[in-house]
Amino acid sequence: MNVSASTLSLTVADVDATRDFLTTHLGYAVTMSGDGFASLARADAAADIVLLRRGTEVLPAEQRDQEASGLILALTVTDIEAEEARLRDAGAPITMALREEPWGERLFQVTDPNGVVFQLVEWATPADAEGGEGGEPALRVITPSPETVTATPNATMTGLAAPSRGSSELSTWTVAMEAGATGPEHAISREQVWTVTAGALEFTCAGHTEKVTAGGTAILPADLLRQIHAPETAEAHVTMRADGVASVPGTEGTRVLPWAE
Repeated sequence: MNVSASTLSLTVADVDATRDFLTTHLGYAVTMSGDGFASLARADAAADIVLLRRGTEVLPAEQRDQEASGLILALTVTDIEAEEARLRDAGAPITMALREEPWGERLFQVTDPNGVVFQLVEWATPADAEGGEGGEPALRVITPSPETVTATPNATMTGLAAPSRGSSELSTWTVAMEAGATGPEHAISREQVWTVTAGALEFTCAGHTEKVTAGGTAILPADLLRQIHAPETAEAHVTMRADGVASVPGTEGTRVLPWAE
C-alpha cells in the first residue's frame, strides 16, 4: 500500500464556522467547497481536512446526526511559545494553556466554535529531555516580557515561572503596588509565600493583620480569606503551586491567575 495523502473528515453543525477558524487561525486554505461541505489543506505535512454538515446525505444514515466529539487533532509545530502568543493575540479561544509533560511533550489546545479541539505540540529534543552533561537536569532560563505583565487597578503583576513558561510545579511572579492601594478580599486554593522586596505590605488573613517590610516574608495558608494593603509603595515576590486558583466572596466559581498559568 502506498499512501499519498491523509485526510480527516469531520461532521459539524456549522461548516462555515470551522472553515473560518481553520483559515483564520491555523493557516489552512480552502481547496473545494459547496453547500454543507468544505475541503481544506496546508502546504506542509498537516493532514487535509474535510468538513461535512450534520445531516448531509453522503454520510451513512446511522451517522448523519453525529458530530465530531471526543477527538483532538494534533499539529506538531516549532516555537510553540510564539504560536500560543500569536493565537492569544488573535483572540483564538485557548482552552488549555501551554504546558509540558514529563515525557517531553509541550502542548496547548484551542477549540473551534463547533467544539472541535486542535492541539499544537512541540517535542523536546533528546538533549532537552535527558538534561545537560553528567545527567544534570536541563536548565531553563525565563526572561520577563511585556506579554507576562498584568495590570489591575490595585497592582501590577509580572509573571516569571509558570506552566505556560516551562515550569511544572511552581508559579512565581512579582507584585508592585502604589502607596494606598488595597487588593480585593479573596482566597487562594494553594499556599502562597510572599517576600517583600521593597517598601512594606500589610497582610490581613483570617481577621489578623501583619505588616511586613522589605526583606520579610509572609506565608498565606490555602483557602483562607486574605486582603493585601500597601501603606507605602511596595514590591514583592510571590511563589505558589502552579495549580492555584482564586475565589472571591459573593461570586460563584473560581478564577485562574493569568500571570501564574
